[in-house]
Amino acid sequence: QVQLVESGGGLVQAGGSLRLSCAASGRTFSSYGMGWFRQAPGKEREFVTAISWNGGSTFYADSVKGRFTISRDNAKNTVSLQMNSLKSEDTAVYYCAAKTGASGRHEPLSSWNHNNIGVWGQGTLVTVSS
Repeated sequence: QVQLVESGGGLVQAGGSLRLSCAASGRTFSSYGMGWFRQAPGKEREFVTAISWNGGSTFYADSVKGRFTISRDNAKNTVSLQMNSLKSEDTAVYYCAAKTGASGRHEPLSSWNHNNIGVWGQGTLVTVSS
């Protein structure tokens, strides 16, 4: 069973930066598609970004494009989210997500949504003060 553990959330001022990390268990991490979602109070969980199993492809929501960067280290079983130029509307609980098996390797990153994710982390809170 794959387990995901996020870290790095916290309080930051608008315009600042924060880096989230997600550590994954499992010997086949390098075959997983990995991504990040977020959920603000009273709102649905929304897609933020995803990265392919080999790191060769990435995809971003329009709201974070140019500000956030996803990366992965398959040797360390980790995926990271560098968030720059943070805005108050980025305030949310951020969830690490994984797609395993064939879906993790072959489904296009643009198809990711909160209804088709196989594994979730517990979430980490990011609060951006204005």
